Amino acid sequence: MKILLLEDDVMLNKAITQYLESTGHKVISVTDGTSCINTLKEEKFDLLVFDINVPDIDGISILEELHNQKRMVPTIFISALIDIEDITRAFDIGCHDYLKKPFHLKELTLRINKILKTNLVPQEHKRLSKSYSYDSKNMILYFNNEPHILPKRQIQIIDLLAANRSLVCNYDMFRDFVWNDDYIDNATIRAEVNRVKKVLKEDFIINIRGIGYMVERPH
Repeated sequence: MKILLLEDDVMLNKAITQYLESTGHKVISVTDGTSCINTLKEEKFDLLVFDINVPDIDGISILEELHNQKRMVPTIFISALIDIEDITRAFDIGCHDYLKKPFHLKELTLRINKILKTNLVPQEHKRLSKSYSYDSKNMILYFNNEPHILPKRQIQIIDLLAANRSLVCNYDMFRDFVWNDDYIDNATIRAEVNRVKKVLKEDFIINIRGIGYMVERPH
């Protein structure tokens, strides 16, 4: 698992980093909010472990900004303070767990393993992104294993893209599969795909300019 650790206490940062690396994770650690944001711009992570009160920008505000960008990454907050308003805000914007300092490092591993189990995708689902999978048999899109309901035409768009992961679906394929060969101009197709993209919590549909769209097969 690739983990981004945000912790301004240098000794604790080092201890957590060494422990997580000893248990098989890859860890990139930072000590302030600005460095954290810059790192998130350059790299993708499977898990975020954030202290709340750090220099520059606090951990909750960083997670809030990620969610505004529709970047959903499992997050564990760690903090010495127990402020129910902060904790409530953290869970409201989607954090998965909270640990009060001081804590045993093994407890952090238990929380990470819990997140790993809840984020497992059933074998019959096709992985579309970090948090999205698609059950092609029942034509259901899932976000973190919870159904994400879409109108029929939009789910047909997902169905086409999921069936052709790593391949470009051109506009003719959309006309054939989604609009049943009715002549629909490319602008109408683009508008409908854009409507899908706007409701997704992760943007995994890639626009191939002048040709169509695709979904990459996640590594």
